[in-house]
Amino acid sequence: MRKKGRDLLAAFRQTFLTLQNMTPQAEAEAEIQLNAASARYSYNPILRWNPQVEDYFIKAYGSLHFAQISKALTRPSCYSCIRVNTLKSTSDAVIEKLQEIMRKSGPQNDVVGINWKENKASNDIDLDMVEKQSSLQNESITKCQIPGLEYVVFVKGSGPHEIDYGYLPDKPPKEVLVSRKCAEAVLRGAQVYVPGTMACSSHVEEGDLVAVSVAVEQPFPDGGWGLGITRGTVLQGLPTDPYHFERNGLYIGQGTTMLSRAGIFRASQGIAVDMNNRVFKLPSFYDVLEGEIFLQNLPSIIAAHALDPQKGERILDMCAAPGGKTTAIAILMKDEGEVIAADRSHNKVIDIQKLAAELGLTCITTYKLDALKAVRKRNGSSDTTTLCCNKDNNDVVNQRSDSGPLGNGVSSTTIVGSNADTTFKENVSNEKANERTYTSKADIRKNTRRMRNGPGRNQSLGGRVENSKGFLPNSFDRVLLDAPCSALGLRPRLFAGEETIESLRNHGKYQRRMFDQAVQLVRPGGVLVYSTCTINPGENEALVRYALDTYKFLSLAPQHPRIGGAGLVGRCEFPDGYVEEWLKPGEEELVQRFDPSSQLDTIGFFIAKFAVGPKDNI
Repeated sequence: MRKKGRDLLAAFRQTFLTLQNMTPQAEAEAEIQLNAASARYSYNPILRWNPQVEDYFIKAYGSLHFAQISKALTRPSCYSCIRVNTLKSTSDAVIEKLQEIMRKSGPQNDVVGINWKENKASNDIDLDMVEKQSSLQNESITKCQIPGLEYVVFVKGSGPHEIDYGYLPDKPPKEVLVSRKCAEAVLRGAQVYVPGTMACSSHVEEGDLVAVSVAVEQPFPDGGWGLGITRGTVLQGLPTDPYHFERNGLYIGQGTTMLSRAGIFRASQGIAVDMNNRVFKLPSFYDVLEGEIFLQNLPSIIAAHALDPQKGERILDMCAAPGGKTTAIAILMKDEGEVIAADRSHNKVIDIQKLAAELGLTCITTYKLDALKAVRKRNGSSDTTTLCCNKDNNDVVNQRSDSGPLGNGVSSTTIVGSNADTTFKENVSNEKANERTYTSKADIRKNTRRMRNGPGRNQSLGGRVENSKGFLPNSFDRVLLDAPCSALGLRPRLFAGEETIESLRNHGKYQRRMFDQAVQLVRPGGVLVYSTCTINPGENEALVRYALDTYKFLSLAPQHPRIGGAGLVGRCEFPDGYVEEWLKPGEEELVQRFDPSSQLDTIGFFIAKFAVGPKDNI
């Protein structure tokens, strides 16, 4: 990659040096211009944080470590992690099929491996396994060597790559500017779709080669953040362009336009740019081996293992969408037992049903339920403190929900197992009898927003789900609370300024309320696992401190496998006098904290496992 960059600069220098009467001063100016172009047309983002949040994280991690975390968050992991559905296939069979697919797709890019040896100091993986895993790093597809995780497959990618965007003095390349969220998807392997385009050079035609850059939110005078750019703006490649200087170091690749400039901003959907030269190259698994594999982050797989589900048990996944951990739990149980998957979103419950059907799982039952109302009171309402029993209703009180255009009088049933997809398709096949042939501009704008932001609660997918009014206390053997959080561990991330100290505290308060519900639902002798995908100690270690101090019958339990790092010990004092308590000495090795800047190269993630003792004193 470095050689390619040097060759590019050498070509630029040759262009200038061949000009007649090149003076030393002109030569120096040309060198400055070329260096500036090289820095501009690159990928070197700087993650912007709210200043108070940045100070808080520096206190927690130290200045150098937090800088490393911030840099790692702007890049995707160097590999894709695949969970094999062991009820339908094996790791060896999947690896063979993937290798055949990759052979047919052409030669592979340079890849980089996961340095398990570097991570050995912070975990208790067996050293022989570490050596074996490291010896496999020259392979592009490898089976995980962690005991118990042999069904996990790693497919390595590569990057960052230096790209020649075809810059010439006074002739910048044609360019398409995309939104930050679109760019984050592209860095994960997606194409540039029409709704994500913000601006474009003039005279761009279908089939043109274009550079793709990112518009990241900038601070507003009122203290907020935003873009302040009109969609459809013409880019001239000049300093007068919107966000010209802000785009320095924010070029994510090169692609071929599938539409002209006019087509891009007139169409409401479709691919705008086919990305064929990316800064980060990760294989796509869209529609690949459906039912046999599931793309999932390694820490999420570890969280399901930490729960240690057993055959025949009754298990609750409280915030189950999109269903990755739910299905992982069901597969670990060999599809024998009962897995209750609950989520407050109708559409997300439908997604869980479809995923369970795709993987051929029949032990999963789905409900629409707010996690803050998960405990059922005797008088029929939900409550955060009162425990009750109702054995005549199978430990759950339900209502039927018929969202979507389904006024056909069909009764509602929970869609689970192999019949879910069929039932879903039958339910949504009923079209409006008097559909309009004319679409207004208002409808077009509404549909465009919907494609950008996803369907709202009033535009549900049309499937049938069960509404639950809550579950009995002590009615589950194990509960997983993968709590909604600030998601500050997800990567790649190009912007983090929206979170404030107040919003981070609110996340923590919300999670404590959900935990209060979860702890009531686990029977004595059971297990409760709490996890998040954030680097915020206030949502991680502070929640553990709250749990242990509030519920004396809880204790931290060892986790297997353990590959994450230790938790944070101590406390943080804020300027307003608020004190946030974290772990006490000796507790840090009982949780798992996944650091995005570590050699494991995962997302930021946190897992705590609690053993539930006798509840006689509550």
